[in-house]
Amino acid sequence: MRVLGVDPGLTRCGVGVVEGVAGRPLTMVGVGVVRTPPDAELSHRLLAVEQGLEQWLDEHRPEFVAVERVFSQHNVSTVMGTAQASAVAMLCAARRGIPVALHTPSEVKAAVTGTGRADKAQVGAMVTRLLRLSAPPKPADAADALALAICHIWRAPAQNRLQQAVDLHTAQKTVQRTAPRTAHATKGRTA
Repeated sequence: MRVLGVDPGLTRCGVGVVEGVAGRPLTMVGVGVVRTPPDAELSHRLLAVEQGLEQWLDEHRPEFVAVERVFSQHNVSTVMGTAQASAVAMLCAARRGIPVALHTPSEVKAAVTGTGRADKAQVGAMVTRLLRLSAPPKPADAADALALAICHIWRAPAQNRLQQAVDLHTAQKTVQRTAPRTAHATKGRTA
């Protein structure tokens, strides 16, 4: 499985591609950031993020895109920029038919470090260790993007099994609801 992790942001949008399967060593395919100038017009910044992400998608051809789920922060302008960059990432993936998964920061931290309260240094250290890198990726946005990809690879099998169980349960409920009506409707008929 090849996953593009996206740590959305307007000034620095972290991107990282990881390949592998749960339970096996993972491989970093690429890591970096898409940068935009803070003084540029918002529409131009969003266009630059889109163009940068499209280049990553063209070059690395991921099967999935994992994006950090935007959560409420105290600085509303930061939340808005992060949400807009997140939407651009989802749009780029959807345009290509690539499934998108959203993971909260605490889910990613817990998956990579074992605790949802890990700090940036702990996440960077574990990403370095898990991907067998010589040094933590810089800036932290790049390391966070790799952590998102790792999280998705590790969580996807369990999420798929859970979704299959939900789908099976839903299908069984549908059969149970329609079965009595069908039997009752044909009971009075004779051939």
